[in-house]
Amino acid sequence: MKISIITITFNSAKTLQRALDSVQSQSYGNIEHVIVDGASTDGTRAMIEAYAAKNPNVRWISEKDDGIYNAINKGIRMATGDIIGFLHSDDIFNFSDSIEQIAAAFETGNVDVVYGDLQYCRAGKVVRKWNSNSFNSRSLKYGWMPPHPTVYVRREVYEQVGPYDEWFRISADYDMMLRIFKSNYTTHYIPSILVSMETGGASNKDTRARLSKTQEDYLVLKKNHVGAGLLTVLCKQLRKIKQFIRKA
Repeated sequence: MKISIITITFNSAKTLQRALDSVQSQSYGNIEHVIVDGASTDGTRAMIEAYAAKNPNVRWISEKDDGIYNAINKGIRMATGDIIGFLHSDDIFNFSDSIEQIAAAFETGNVDVVYGDLQYCRAGKVVRKWNSNSFNSRSLKYGWMPPHPTVYVRREVYEQVGPYDEWFRISADYDMMLRIFKSNYTTHYIPSILVSMETGGASNKDTRARLSKTQEDYLVLKKNHVGAGLLTVLCKQLRKIKQFIRKA
């Protein structure tokens, strides 16, 4: 079973090498690494070229894109694996067997979607833990979603639900999670921190970004006919606070 890991990057020379090394450190033997670079100008492209020259399992492209979700859709189209997931330039796998755990979950039976837990780090210290817990369809209206970097799905799922909605600039991952989890796919939760992610992503970099994220989350819920609008958005925000409390 081939697993495609998609990495989206743009001017990420400071962090990308850790992500690349993390993929190559995985103990699972059948990994395809797809890298989509947005025409970086800081040395990222040279780093990818050197990496691809040493690793035959790498497919990559470097060209201008129209935002992260446009790049993600490119990566999905490039991927040839049976299973597709993501590890972006600021992320690393928490264990050398993270992908092996994911593969084992798919092999246990008729599983379409596998996900786990994630931790946020700042300067090498864990500041937040996102524990997903097992999926319950009723939890969507209370703001539940799994951490996107831990979600791996069968190729057929993306073929059926369609690409990421590029109209959304920040919340297309939330939209995709709702589209997948409100459908009748069989899911499997791995109660393990599969990925470590640096803080400061597009949705959390400043107050304006957080406000835009809130507005888009509301529109995503309306589009998918899930939850109670602003109440569900509030529940989603309260879940984040709880994650910090767990760490404390």
